[in-house]
Amino acid sequence: MSDYRRARDAGACYFFTLVTHQRQPLLTQPRLREALRLAIVQVRQRYPFAIRGWVLLPDHLHCLWQMPEGDADFGRRWSMIKRLTSQAFPSDGAVSLSRHLRRESGLWQRRFWEHHIRDDEDCRRHLDYLHWNPVRHGLVERVVDWPWSSYHRLVREGVYPADWGGAGDDDRGAFGE
Repeated sequence: MSDYRRARDAGACYFFTLVTHQRQPLLTQPRLREALRLAIVQVRQRYPFAIRGWVLLPDHLHCLWQMPEGDADFGRRWSMIKRLTSQAFPSDGAVSLSRHLRRESGLWQRRFWEHHIRDDEDCRRHLDYLHWNPVRHGLVERVVDWPWSSYHRLVREGVYPADWGGAGDDDRGAFGE
């Protein structure tokens, strides 16, 4: 068994990537989006956190969370969000014995990836990365055209200019994809 250790800094900001099981393109389906949204609302009522950035793609999501002071338990939050979403959107297919024994659905990959945000520049690079992701995957030509992203809120708040990531722009953020 691996000896994987996660960062645990209370009150810190984290970047996450979660992927559907076998990269099933389900996350942008209306029923699943609603189930995920409700799960997040429900978990945030009991275990608060701030969402600094978010993008939902068909088979994965990226987000940036700011944890509350004195709290670093993002694992509990993701576990609850994944479980509540899976319960509201049951899988059509059979799950493996391993997944059944771990009480896992056929919706999510078992683990998720997290990165502890080090500073403002690191935060900006990860925000740019997650907002550019729909363009990177060929889903749209301009960032503004992807509806399931915090980009629209951040434009209203003045964080991004309205034309950031437009067609023909070469401003793709620090990841330069």
